[in-house]
Amino acid sequence: MTDPRPGQRLLGKVALVTGAGAGIGQGCALLFAEQGATVVGCDIDTDAAARTRELAAERGTKVEVMAPLDMTVPADAQRYADSVFERYGRIDVLVTAGAIAPHMASAAEMDFDEQWTPTLRGEVDVVFLPVRAAWPHLAASGGGSIVNFASVNAFRGSGTFGMVAHCAGKSAVLGLTRQLAVEGGPSGIRANTISPGMVRTPATESAGAHEGAARAALLARIPLGRVGTPEDIAWCAVYLASDESAWVTGGNFPVDGGVLAK
Repeated sequence: MTDPRPGQRLLGKVALVTGAGAGIGQGCALLFAEQGATVVGCDIDTDAAARTRELAAERGTKVEVMAPLDMTVPADAQRYADSVFERYGRIDVLVTAGAIAPHMASAAEMDFDEQWTPTLRGEVDVVFLPVRAAWPHLAASGGGSIVNFASVNAFRGSGTFGMVAHCAGKSAVLGLTRQLAVEGGPSGIRANTISPGMVRTPATESAGAHEGAARAALLARIPLGRVGTPEDIAWCAVYLASDESAWVTGGNFPVDGGVLAK
C-alpha cells in the first residue's frame, strides 16, 4: 500500500461506520473521508444519512451512507457488510458508532421489558451484530481494525441521571471488545474501545444534558472545562483505524476531557 500523504492517514482503507447520520458516527465518517478512506456508513434515519452525504460534499469529500439500516436487525447488519465487501473487495475498518438512546431510570424504577431490555439491545446488540457480519470480511482482507464505543459510564456512575442500564451496556462493550481482540489476533483483526465523556450531539441535547443544573454538574466534573465534540472523538478513531496503531489491540482509550482522572 502506498504510504499515506500528510493528512491522508487512512489512504486506501475501506471503512464501515454505523450511525453515520449524526453525532460521533457522523464525525468519524467525515474525518475518515478527509483522511483518505473510502467510507460507507449506515443509519436508520434516511434524512440524517442525506445530511451526512451533503456535509461531506461541502467539504470536498465523499461519504456514502446506506439507509435505512437497523443494526439491531441481523439481516440488515449482514446486508451492510456483505454489500460493501462485494463492491470494494475488502473491509479494513469497522466503527460501530450506531446506538439507540438509553432509557434513564434508577435500578428501583427501571422497567425490565420497556427500558432495560431496549437499552441493552441498543448498546450491545448494535455492536455485536455488525461485528459478526464484518468479521469474515476483515479476516479475508488480511485483518483490520474494529473501533467500538464504551463510555466513562463504564467506569463510574452518575449522580445526575439514572444510568443503571447504560452503565451495564457500556461495560458489556468493554468486555466484548477485549474478547474480540483475543479471538481476532491470529487473523490480524484488532479491536479497541474509545470511552467518550460527555459529547455534544443531538442525542445528548435532547436528553437535556447541556442545560441548567445538569450542564453545571457535568462541567464541574471535566478538568478541561468543556464538553466534547464528535471530532474530538473521531481523531482517536483515526489513530485506531490507521496503521499507526498496528500493535494496539484490546485497549480502551478515554477521550473525556479528564473526567476519569478526577
